[in-house]
Amino acid sequence: MTALMTDVAIRCEALAKQYEIGERESYRALRDVITDAVSAPFRRLRAAARHSSVPNGSGEKPTIWALKDVSFEIKRGEVVGIIGRNGAGKSTLLKILSRITEPTLGSVDIWGRVGSLLEVGTGFHPELTGRDNIFLNGAILGMKKAEIARKLDEIIAFAEVEKFIDTPVKRYSSGMYVRLAFAVAAHMETEILLVDEVLAVGDAQFQKKCFDKFRQISSGGRAIVFVSHNMAALRTACQSGIVLDRGGVVATGEINAVADQYLAAVSNNRGTESIETETFIVEDVSISSREGPVIKTFDSVEIRVRVFAKTEVQNPGMFVSILTLDNERIAALAFNDFSNIKGLQAGESCELGFRIERFPLLAGEYQMEIDLTDLDHYKVELVNKNYAFEVVESPVYRSRKINRWFGVIGLQAQAFGGPVGTNSSLETSFPGEFPVITES
Repeated sequence: MTALMTDVAIRCEALAKQYEIGERESYRALRDVITDAVSAPFRRLRAAARHSSVPNGSGEKPTIWALKDVSFEIKRGEVVGIIGRNGAGKSTLLKILSRITEPTLGSVDIWGRVGSLLEVGTGFHPELTGRDNIFLNGAILGMKKAEIARKLDEIIAFAEVEKFIDTPVKRYSSGMYVRLAFAVAAHMETEILLVDEVLAVGDAQFQKKCFDKFRQISSGGRAIVFVSHNMAALRTACQSGIVLDRGGVVATGEINAVADQYLAAVSNNRGTESIETETFIVEDVSISSREGPVIKTFDSVEIRVRVFAKTEVQNPGMFVSILTLDNERIAALAFNDFSNIKGLQAGESCELGFRIERFPLLAGEYQMEIDLTDLDHYKVELVNKNYAFEVVESPVYRSRKINRWFGVIGLQAQAFGGPVGTNSSLETSFPGEFPVITES
C-alpha cells in the first residue's frame, strides 16, 4: 500500500524489543557491514568449533523486554503524545520509529520521511558557528543543501539566535541549543516528526511557539509523535495519547482522558506509609476528587486522614495546610473549627477529613502538611511527612486554559461592563453561563 492510498503515517504491530542486561548496543557503519561480510565464514567456523568443545549449560545472559506486543496506528495530521514513567519504553519506541535500532519482534510500517529530535543538539559541533551547524545538522537529518539554504533565514528567526548565529555553539546556553535544534528539525519537509522531551529546556514563550508550530505542521497533514513527562505540554500539543507501562500499551485515546488515567494510576501507586507521632499513628492519607480520577480546578475534593491512637485522646482533631513545593502556605483548615468527635481510647482508630466544594487551586503540583491535635491536653503534633498531590490542567474559565501568570488560585467571579453612557450593560457569570444583557 503506497502513501497515497492510506491516511496512516505509522503502523506498529506486535512490536517487541529485547535487550541483554549489561549489553551496549552498537551502531553499524558501512565499513562494519563490509568487514562483517568478509569475515562471516571464518566466524561461523570458530563458532562451530566452540560449540563442539563447550558443553551445553545455562550460560545465557539475562535479558529484559523494553517493549512487548505494542500495536497502534498514527494517522496523517495527528499529534500523538507518548506517556509513561521512566523505563516504560518510550525512548526505545522512538529509536525504533527513527530507525536507530531494530525491533526484536513485530513490524513497523512508516509512510513518509521521518525527522527526529531525540536529543538536544545531536549532530552539533561545538567549534562550528550556529549557521554552520544548521547546515551540518540539517544534512544529518536528511535535508538537502538547497533546502537548508532556502529556509535558513526562517530557521534563524524561529530559533531567535540572530545575534549569535555566527558564534560557535560551544558558547550557547542550553536554551539556545534547543531552540536552534528544534528550529532545524521543525523546518524539515518530512511527513513525520519525532520529538523527545527536548522542549523542557525552552522557556514558556518558546514552548508556546513550538506548540503553534506543531499545530501548523499537523494541519499540513504531517504526523507528530511527542514524548514528554509534562502533562500540561502534552494536553496543549496533542489530540490523542498512548500510555506505556513496562513496555506495553495500557491505554490509548483522547489526550485528556489518557493523561487523567495515567496520573490517577501514578497517584494510586504512591501508597501511604505509616507515620508515627507521640500520640498517633497515621495509617492512611488521601486527597481526591469526587468527580473524577484526578483533581481539577473547581472540583469537589475530599481530604481523608485515618489515625490510630497510641494513648487516650480526649479531643482529637487536626490542622491541614496546603503548601506550594517551595513550602509557602496557600491555605489551611482546622478540624475543630467545623466539628468535634468523641475521644479515642488507646488502640482505637478514627477518620478525620474535609470536603472542599469547588477546590480553587489552579493546575500545578502542591503538598499537604498535617498536624494532629489533642486540644484538651494542648498537644499539636506535626506529621513528619508532606503529602504531594497534583491539580491537572483543565478549562477553568469556559474553554480558556490558565497558566502560571494567573497564580495558584482560581477566582469565582462575575464580569460586567458596557459602553459608558448607554442604558445597557453586559454581565457574565462564572462558570460557563452565557452573557445576559440587562436593561437599566
